[in-house]
Amino acid sequence: MQRPQILILEDDMIIASDISLNLSKMGYEVVDIVPSGEEAIEQVKNNTIDIMLVDINLKGELDGIQTVQAIQQSKENIGIIFLTANSDRFTYDRAKTTRPHAFISKPFKRLDLERAIELAIIRMSNSEEKVSAEQDNGSFSSEESYLLEDRIFVRHKDQMIRIFIKDILYAEADRSYCKVFTQEDEFLMSFPLKTFENKLNSKDFIRTHRSFIINITEIDGLHEDIVTVGSHKIPVGPSFKKDLLKRLKLI
Repeated sequence: MQRPQILILEDDMIIASDISLNLSKMGYEVVDIVPSGEEAIEQVKNNTIDIMLVDINLKGELDGIQTVQAIQQSKENIGIIFLTANSDRFTYDRAKTTRPHAFISKPFKRLDLERAIELAIIRMSNSEEKVSAEQDNGSFSSEESYLLEDRIFVRHKDQMIRIFIKDILYAEADRSYCKVFTQEDEFLMSFPLKTFENKLNSKDFIRTHRSFIINITEIDGLHEDIVTVGSHKIPVGPSFKKDLLKRLKLI
């Protein structure tokens, strides 16, 4: 599990340092602080970035809006939060074309920053309508998990923690909850296994038992009614075995 990776694009180093300090206190990971659009583009090329805090009025050839437009040509799943002291309509309309996840007006308070980050994570969900439907049924809380195409963000000790879906080994039902296991961590989610299975929406996962879902790319061995995933032994129920065998290349 990793915290969301945040890049700060701000050419005022005093403001940038203050933002970075506040983000660190909130439990987020600041990848870097860069003063120019060109450097931000390079950072996105070379690093995993989940959220960018972008000053609109940058010195140099590219302003913040132009920088985001250039980045979005190849990276569409980065949460964008604009920082601006200029709230005129023309600037706002230009910024809107990049579909930002939040705006912060300078000067701002720590609470403004905290809420903007939370809002960005919520709006980054690709399953917003499905989440709303499940909220109505009482089976899923939007305050606890937000699904992206290749990762999930889960709330843990007042932080939003990132888990790449490919790193999940398996999930296990625990009454009305479910436990999710990666190579290094175990995480308890406050909704049922079925809800988690629906949110994964990945062809790499299959149910092997009414209480287990596994990542078939992580299977190390199969013996009778047991699947081995690393050091874990997962039961295979009789009604699920046939579908599992269809997904494996047996020689």
